[in-house]
Amino acid sequence: MGEWTWSYEGYDPAEERLREALCTLGNGYFATRGAAPETAAGPHHYPGTYAAGCYNRLHSTIAGRKVRHEDMVNLPNWLPLRFRLRDGGAWFTPDDGSLLEHRQDLDLRRATLTRTFRLREPHGRVLAVEQTRLVHMHDPHLAALRTVFRTEGDWSAELEVESALDGDVGNTGVARYRDLNGRHLTRMHTGTSDPDTVWLRCRTTASDIRVALAARTRATTRPATGRSLEAGERTAVHRLILPLAPDRPAVVEKAVALHTSRDPAISDPLHAALGRVERAPDFTGLLTTHTAAWERLWRRAGLDVPGEAGRILRLHAFHVLQTLSPHTAELDVGVPARGLHGEAYRGHVFWDELFVLPYLDLHFPEVSRALLEYRHRRLEEACRAAEQAGHTGAMYPWQSGSDGREETQTLHLNPRSGRWLPDHTRLQHHVGSAVAYNIWRYGQATGDTEFLYTKGAEMLLQIARFWAGLATWDPDRGTEGRYRIRGVVGPDEYHDAYPGSATPGVDDNTYTNVTAAWVLARALDLWRSLPAPRRDELRERTGLDPEETDRWDDVSRKLYVPRHAGVLSQFAGYEELDELDWEGYRARYGDIRRLDRILEAEGDSVNRYRASKQADVLMLGYLFPPTELRRLFERLGYRLDDGTWRSTVDYYLRRTSHGSTLSGVVHAWVLTRVHRADAWPYAQEALLGDITDVQGGTTEEGIHLGAMAGTLDLVQRGLTGLEAREDALWLDPAPLPELARFAFTVRYRGHWGVRIHVDAGRVGVAVPVSEAAPVRVRLGGRTWSVPPGRFRALDLPSR
Repeated sequence: MGEWTWSYEGYDPAEERLREALCTLGNGYFATRGAAPETAAGPHHYPGTYAAGCYNRLHSTIAGRKVRHEDMVNLPNWLPLRFRLRDGGAWFTPDDGSLLEHRQDLDLRRATLTRTFRLREPHGRVLAVEQTRLVHMHDPHLAALRTVFRTEGDWSAELEVESALDGDVGNTGVARYRDLNGRHLTRMHTGTSDPDTVWLRCRTTASDIRVALAARTRATTRPATGRSLEAGERTAVHRLILPLAPDRPAVVEKAVALHTSRDPAISDPLHAALGRVERAPDFTGLLTTHTAAWERLWRRAGLDVPGEAGRILRLHAFHVLQTLSPHTAELDVGVPARGLHGEAYRGHVFWDELFVLPYLDLHFPEVSRALLEYRHRRLEEACRAAEQAGHTGAMYPWQSGSDGREETQTLHLNPRSGRWLPDHTRLQHHVGSAVAYNIWRYGQATGDTEFLYTKGAEMLLQIARFWAGLATWDPDRGTEGRYRIRGVVGPDEYHDAYPGSATPGVDDNTYTNVTAAWVLARALDLWRSLPAPRRDELRERTGLDPEETDRWDDVSRKLYVPRHAGVLSQFAGYEELDELDWEGYRARYGDIRRLDRILEAEGDSVNRYRASKQADVLMLGYLFPPTELRRLFERLGYRLDDGTWRSTVDYYLRRTSHGSTLSGVVHAWVLTRVHRADAWPYAQEALLGDITDVQGGTTEEGIHLGAMAGTLDLVQRGLTGLEAREDALWLDPAPLPELARFAFTVRYRGHWGVRIHVDAGRVGVAVPVSEAAPVRVRLGGRTWSVPPGRFRALDLPSR
């Protein structure tokens, strides 16, 4: 494998779904899994195509209960292209035993997937095939597939090729969801447009999104000796007969256009798709503009890390950019936790943007802003949800989809026991703090006060209002009383109730309380910094008065943070839980990442134990640099010294099963500052999480976008201590021995391409030539000014 190429040699049906996810191609508008064009959905293959923000709601009956669920829709399949020799019998499939060789090459630089294989047909003749596909990054509505057929040896024949659009699809890509209704498309119509185009249109059953695809298929080197177009009930087919002869390859090019009724500036999706595919150039022309678009992306997302870690980080950046590209800035979409790569989590938006936007802020701030505007458009729904629950402010949903209502299921399936169980994860109200955190960090990184003072302020103030309203005063807590937040679920997710309690939620989750205090403090900072006319507007619109902001200040200083045995408690009463026999469970089960499922299948509950799925308290060390975290605790009236934090880190490391791909990212980040020698194994796990499917069968359902972006940000901010605040770039590097030399480019304020190098105890900052002001850099208590067109090397302070 080269630095920019991921290659898969051989054909293993058991590995195909994982490869399909990792070889997905997309452009931010839509993406298609890397399935072979001649395969259909089944145990080993799943050719899904997904458009960002295209959701539909269905009803299903689960465990005797009728449930509603909204899913990101698997759209009609544009890939189908199958072939056979006219005198050779059946259509080829990779599972028919005819394969002699098989290889797939994912070219990250050009964003193409090339598949080369050789097969022996029933008469013993060998046919070589090369297929290259792309999902166009310059024109987000186009995709293309080129197939080259070559004979090996001295033989000739006629080849029959069938290129199709297939609307006979459903959402069946995740085994544990198969009890749910997956038929999202209806009113299927197909047709033809001479001489070489077929089309298909349909719409979603409830959201009424109209979808149209048009496919143009041409033989480009030798004219077809026969062809036909056929419009079926759910498929549209173009058949070609091509002559094959030695040294005279047959080439078939398929160009596809996809439009939906969500698109701006069109009158009808079908008319738009037909027009676009008619105007599309040939494959070479498409490849040229596609490659140029990716060259521009890579310049902005530049990350130079040597060795295998660098290869993996490029793959992670590739998948982040395929899901969230500059085209995303034109869409009303959020951050799908599993990318546009599969149907896990039903395509919903969780808190994963907390791991994604800090990376995008410094490369594609226009994309970050668009993702925050997705949240702003759903602010009204968040306020309505809070009101219906008896609260004030904005209560953002744990799972969001099309319109911002809570999409979290009330039941979830434990595949180990086969039982459907109550799902209380909607109590993860800390998702609101994630939205607020991203608003604030975006403002710091970009200086975009226009957004911060308008949409950003409207969200941040309502989230603060929610936390202040949720907090209740307990005069018996602490020496003089404390505010408490009860009945929540923290990032850990394992603990959704106290042992034996019929009431869901736990009290005073430390992460929830501390981040709520931070939100309230930042909301006050923003409120005081607003221009007076804007503050008056917001006061009129929201009814915010001095008495309410005084309460915000009071709550932000007096929220309760539980402790026990010299460490921060995950939540009140955590120390009363039983200790788990970790070694016993590892010996019995091996992989205990999903300890919750193991215990439930045994008739037990993880609620009884001091065991975490992923970082919970330690998430504070991920979000906040050490100095900021200390000051946050001081504001709350607590002392958090280095010894207490180290003890807390050690305590929870021993009690975490790492049942989330995010766990490795957070622990590597935190340990970089606490126990640097122990950080690399967690960084490695985060790097390998998807390419080796560490979680066991989950990556095939969609990549883990937050973890991928998190590894990029681990290098960008975690190892450099990079912060954009107070009109300066602050640096506090802590490189790992295994990642001690690297460089990356960031977009900061008016500078497109500030280059930061870390190497051998020094950090260098290069500012590109421009008319912008010099970049202020803070390191080790000193400030430097780096003018445009200059480079400055700084020695790292000793630790």
